[in-house]
Amino acid sequence: MKTELVDVSPTRKEIKIEIEPAQIRTAYDRISERYAKGASVPGFRRGHAPRSVVRTRFKSEIRSDVLRELLPDAVNTAIGEHSLATIGEPDVHLDNTEALENFGEEPITVMVGVEVFPEVKLEQYKGLDAVRRTRPVTDEDVHKMIEGLRDASASLQPVEDRGAEAGDTVTINVQGKFVDAPDEEDIKADDIEVVLGGEGVQQEFTDNLQNTKPDDTKSFLVTYPEDFTSQGLAGKKVEYQASVTAVRRKELPEVDDEWAKSLGDDFDSVETLRSKIREDLERRSAAESDHRLRAEVMRKLLEAHKFEVPQSLVEHQTSQRLESVVRDMIGRGIDPRSRDVNWEGAREELKVQAEEDVRASMLLEQIAEEEKIEVSNEEVETEIEAIATASRQPKEQVRAALTKDGGERSIAHRLRNRKALDLLIANASVTEEEWSDS
Repeated sequence: MKTELVDVSPTRKEIKIEIEPAQIRTAYDRISERYAKGASVPGFRRGHAPRSVVRTRFKSEIRSDVLRELLPDAVNTAIGEHSLATIGEPDVHLDNTEALENFGEEPITVMVGVEVFPEVKLEQYKGLDAVRRTRPVTDEDVHKMIEGLRDASASLQPVEDRGAEAGDTVTINVQGKFVDAPDEEDIKADDIEVVLGGEGVQQEFTDNLQNTKPDDTKSFLVTYPEDFTSQGLAGKKVEYQASVTAVRRKELPEVDDEWAKSLGDDFDSVETLRSKIREDLERRSAAESDHRLRAEVMRKLLEAHKFEVPQSLVEHQTSQRLESVVRDMIGRGIDPRSRDVNWEGAREELKVQAEEDVRASMLLEQIAEEEKIEVSNEEVETEIEAIATASRQPKEQVRAALTKDGGERSIAHRLRNRKALDLLIANASVTEEEWSDS
């Protein structure tokens, strides 16, 4: 058997394989004999038909069996001979189909296309320049958190001495008719709470429910924008009749020690609450700073290493990113099927990010190899426990779910890459600078 390697690109190779006639004849004779022993051919006793007759009668079947026997071994041998680390299944096709007409008399030429991992040559990866910026925590930040907690602790109290104002919650029963689509089913809903001037509230509701009191009835037209979040209402006009059943105002608690204690056992005073909030904000700020630093070091590493990556891995990572986008939309209550989304365009945008993901992973793997970074079984177990705690799932349930995605080997791979990035951070030339939102 003769082979010839063709370099198509760093990630694509072709192997020209020539299977010699003698090897073909050996397999051809053996498989023909097997057919002859079991074949029923009119005019001959079972198993006694001449080989030439059998080859004519079962021409297609015998050739298929010969190729099925010879090609896998030939392909595997050729890949091993050229020491190729292949990805996925090879693409195999006959290059000289005319040799099938003179089976066993001429060599069979096969072209094999394979995708391979490129050679990753490491340039500088230690001493990369990077900047660390840490977001400062201000008294205003703490105050905003306190106000957010007050808002969450607020109660709604009935309004009896005036009509509804901005910020009040008006409870209504509504009936609605589609103006431009009379065939649409009427809208009917009870106990709808409308925060006048609130986020996401159509302005027509706020304008028409101002100054209302319980038992008031209001009729008004609402024109919904084309990009309204509810597909059934987007671009539609609806004539509403609303009956007010309650008007309530938000009453915020006083910022005192009693309120602070109501938030949890960790808070015995407002001062303790402020201190805990500041500590939490500082932890978040440090985590954000670390995340940005790691991203910058990874960006510098990628800039220093430009190489072609396997497209099958890029496509897989693109699909993973796309699935994550869909899950996020569903988690936010958005039906991906009902949105006017250019999924082809989105996929192309995600593909650019996916290619960087694949290149980054390959670089970190190479660095881990160079630095002889290993991951212990204990570290894998600790990671599984952390995932179980964060997701509030039993440890074994997490392990079972991870097994479907590569299991503990996948976790070990992720931890090894994380360690490699930790090494880059530890050896980076980091300059501390003032915070910037850019």
